[in-house]
Amino acid sequence: MPEASFDYIVVGAGAAGCVLANRLTEDARVRVLLLEAGGRDDAMEVRIPAAFNKLFKTARDWAYETTPQAGCAERRLFWPRGKMLGGSTSLNAQMYVRGHRADYDAWAAGGARGWGFDDVRRYFDRAEHTLSIERLRDTNETTHAFLEAAHACGLPTPAGRHDGGQEGAGHTLVTQRRGRRWSAADAYLRPALKRRNLTVLTGVQATRVCVEQRRATGVAYVHDGATRTARARREVILAAGALNSPHLLMVSGIGPAGALTRLGIAVVHDLPGVGENLQDHLAAAVVVGCPQPVSLVAAESLANLARFLLLRRGMLTSNVAEACAFLKTRAELPAPDLEMIFAPAPFIDHGFVKPAGHGTTIGAVLLQPRSRGAVTLRSADPLVLPDVDPRYLSDAGGDDVRTLITGVHLARRLFGAQPFARYCGEEIEPGAGVKTDRELEEFVRAQAETLYHPVGTCRMGNGRDAVVASDLGVHGVAALRVVDASVMPAIIRGHTMAPTIMIAEKAADLIRGRGTS
Repeated sequence: MPEASFDYIVVGAGAAGCVLANRLTEDARVRVLLLEAGGRDDAMEVRIPAAFNKLFKTARDWAYETTPQAGCAERRLFWPRGKMLGGSTSLNAQMYVRGHRADYDAWAAGGARGWGFDDVRRYFDRAEHTLSIERLRDTNETTHAFLEAAHACGLPTPAGRHDGGQEGAGHTLVTQRRGRRWSAADAYLRPALKRRNLTVLTGVQATRVCVEQRRATGVAYVHDGATRTARARREVILAAGALNSPHLLMVSGIGPAGALTRLGIAVVHDLPGVGENLQDHLAAAVVVGCPQPVSLVAAESLANLARFLLLRRGMLTSNVAEACAFLKTRAELPAPDLEMIFAPAPFIDHGFVKPAGHGTTIGAVLLQPRSRGAVTLRSADPLVLPDVDPRYLSDAGGDDVRTLITGVHLARRLFGAQPFARYCGEEIEPGAGVKTDRELEEFVRAQAETLYHPVGTCRMGNGRDAVVASDLGVHGVAALRVVDASVMPAIIRGHTMAPTIMIAEKAADLIRGRGTS
């Protein structure tokens, strides 16, 4: 069978891949191939916002697990990642948060030229004209009480979100349209499918970037049990995410030479930073019972299902994380280091634990972790998932765990505020018997979980540990770029969907010669 040939090959149909498929095919003269390892996004659980955790550990989830975490009681933490059209935008909690101006200005100051907040603001604006970003249609009454409690505790209403500010407590903005999820596949990919110059293959596992004389020339992949190769006349673009993009680079011989050689992989280019610099947001949750039968525990009733199907209203339109607050734990900090997320449900262990009754949750999120981890190969076989070691709570000074303990104290203060009194019952987690900071540290290490935001493993910038330049081209290999959350030099103070889409919007301009870096 002859090799197919395209101008651009994009690996991964997640947030970034969907954007690239749309923007690159706006030019009718180019042909684009989009490869996606997962399948379609047509499950009902994708469409129903509140049902996102029903997709966890299914065929639509990569279902990663970390290595045992010394800082988290030797636990293996579950990391869901979307494996379908739309990627993780098809199974996330739909929270749209730009992050803080300081995040992007720090990228630029660290060597990512052209990625300061004023440089990227227009790409956020462009994305927001394409996506559907809304307030929730039917906010739970406990969420309103949480926001009143937050204001009673001195947290203001956020101002300046579009100017790079975010401090304070407010309703969550979500990627929904009239009460149903509106993913990157909905916003970007489906309109582009009408174009004859876009080819999309699902159920395809990319196995190798083909490189000839230090230039990417195509992608080898497995489809229906057969290995095939597609040629790229212009570029290969990896948009497979912070775990799968570095994995594909390394099995292709692009990465730390010593580690590749030990596995028998021929070194194409020694690039030590591939897979390093892994960062994620860790969260510790306080869960309380609710004496009023109003929480999302009732969301799966037949009445609520009918209301969703007929009217796109009711509890099933909830994204579960209905409100959030960003704050500084110390006055001298330049920007928030803690996020408090409110869920009108007892959300324990990714929602796998069946609630015994009504309840609510406040999750304290470590926004600026000092701990750094890595993605490393377990095998030269590209079909074997890599090891994921975030090294949670491993920072030498212990700042990460202290910040989370502060967050637990604040969550208890919010639950104890007068506006929340009629909804606050017995504390389920950590429990009233857990009082001292030492006891809270044990709780955090035993119970904290990911907020699903891995980034940084193909760091953008200069120096020996950088993987891509400011134009997102891989150092030392021509015609190869990485465009996804892995290029973030440092994790943002927010949620990673919005900046990932922004990155892809800017990358499309860079690829087409319309932008600067």
